[in-house]
Order: sequence, then C-alpha cells, then structure tokens
Amino acid sequence: MAVGRLRQWARRLRRDSVALYLAARHPDTPWYAKLAAGAVAAYALSPIDLIPDFIPVLGYLDDLLIVPVGIALCVRMVPKSVMDECREQAEKSEKPPSVAAAVFILVVWIIFGAWAISTLWGLFAD
Repeated sequence: MAVGRLRQWARRLRRDSVALYLAARHPDTPWYAKLAAGAVAAYALSPIDLIPDFIPVLGYLDDLLIVPVGIALCVRMVPKSVMDECREQAEKSEKPPSVAAAVFILVVWIIFGAWAISTLWGLFAD
C-alpha cells in the first residue's frame, strides 16, 4: 500500500515539474511565478544535481525535500486555471531536459573547485 502511494507521489512530482516548466512560459502566469517556476523546474529537470547523490544523506536531501517543497510553493503561485492546463499538457508530453540548469550547476562546481584548489594551494604554499 505505501509503495503504491509513494509511486503515485513521485509521478505527481514529475508531472508537476514539467507543468511548472510549461507554466513558466505561459502568458497568464505572473512574472514572479514565472521566475520561481522556471528556477524550480530547471533544477528538478536538470540531469545534474547541485548536491551529487553519492554524498551520504545530503545527496538525497534535494530530491526528497528541496524539490518537493519548491514544487509545492510554485504550484501555489501559479493561477489554478493555468496550472490545470499545464498539468494536462504535461501528462501528454515528455520531460524536457534542462540544459541551462545543467550548465549552471557545472559552473557552480567549477567555481567551487577552483576556490578549494586556490585555498589549499595557499595553505601549503606558505
């Protein structure tokens, strides 16, 4: 019973992340909701996680907590009629890949890596 509800919840999250992607481009969505929905959808649909899954506990934190909370908040910002229309479209469409979010996350990791290397270099150079 619990496994079935968990699968249903995961399907709704996947559908709503695609629906938010569509809502961010919908003309009747307010600008602030477009901004938030676009950011959440880009992160949820990105092939790369900000916190990689191989990091114990934290790796799954974004998948289990951050993404669902972001989706829930954005769904409340988007007008109900727009969200219903986008959910209907999301049921019929495939998940769009978020190349922009993947590039952004790669840039964040590169900056973090450069900072870590320069910090370590400074520690050991003295």
